[in-house]
Amino acid sequence: RTGLRKPMDNFFSSNPGLNSSTTIKSSNNISSVPLIHVPTAASDSPADPSTSMNRNISSRSKSSGLSLPTGSSEYGKLNSSSSIKSSTSSDFLYSKQQQYLSRATSLDQMDIQAALDQMRTILSLTPQRVYKTSYYRKQTKNQWSRDDPAFCVLEVVFLTVASVAYCVAFRQPNMILATVTFILQHVVGVFFGCGALVATIGQVLSNKYLSHQNNGGGTANTTTAGSTHHVQQRVEWMYAFDIHCNAFLPFFVILYALQFFLLPFVLGKSMFALILSNTLYAVAFSCYFYITHLGYRALPFLTNTEVFLFPIVAVFMLYILNFVGHPFGLGFNASRLMAHLFFD
Repeated sequence: RTGLRKPMDNFFSSNPGLNSSTTIKSSNNISSVPLIHVPTAASDSPADPSTSMNRNISSRSKSSGLSLPTGSSEYGKLNSSSSIKSSTSSDFLYSKQQQYLSRATSLDQMDIQAALDQMRTILSLTPQRVYKTSYYRKQTKNQWSRDDPAFCVLEVVFLTVASVAYCVAFRQPNMILATVTFILQHVVGVFFGCGALVATIGQVLSNKYLSHQNNGGGTANTTTAGSTHHVQQRVEWMYAFDIHCNAFLPFFVILYALQFFLLPFVLGKSMFALILSNTLYAVAFSCYFYITHLGYRALPFLTNTEVFLFPIVAVFMLYILNFVGHPFGLGFNASRLMAHLFFD
């Protein structure tokens, strides 16, 4: 005992922080020994790894003021995957548009023969066959719209030639200025301006009201296990503009090519001139809206595409009202009206 007391006294003298609450004093004046804390099974046993992980997550969420919803891991996966898909699709469309515009300036990169074949198909009795190439393009290149601008470029060339011919036929005094003005009015204003407007209206109308997903018929963007792999399909703006290009072709043939050779007849003031002129315009606009309807009907994820045929009813009613109102001075000759707007 005497041999143990001296080392213990030296220990406690060097550690003055130890007090009586952490030592055991012997009744026989044995040196004080520090307590050794032994964990109990009920309170101080090592925690389960999953329990400690949950505690850490909850403590971090409380300290940051955030709460994790049920199934948060799945929710995060869906959000990250949707953001990645949206950024990827936007980059894809941007690159395709750049490629389309770059090919429009290079004749070697355009397939003129294929574009002429498509024009021949549109002017046939089965114009809907031209949209089969859009389906094959979707399967191979993952896009409905054309990647070759040859069709659009050819229409611009045809429209430019027709504009020059009309300016020569109407014998404008300042031929060069009148020709350039007429070309800008019809190429930039009618073809591209009105075409972009019609394409935008068709795209918005289709994606917002005619899509299966918006009508409750689709399963895209749901979180069930069987439907997360479905991709919501939307009408591309370039495809809507392609529909305009297809529908503009018979419109051009009737009102720019055929009407040019019938100018001596349609510009008259007789009833025959009125009937011939208004018939040309009624058929041209009806063909435009019909081929537009065929373009949207070819998309398998759209429904109720008959709404694109409704303007034909308005054209037919206006056509009838011209005949009824002509004896009362209310009818008008469409060809004479257009000649007055562009050349007088």
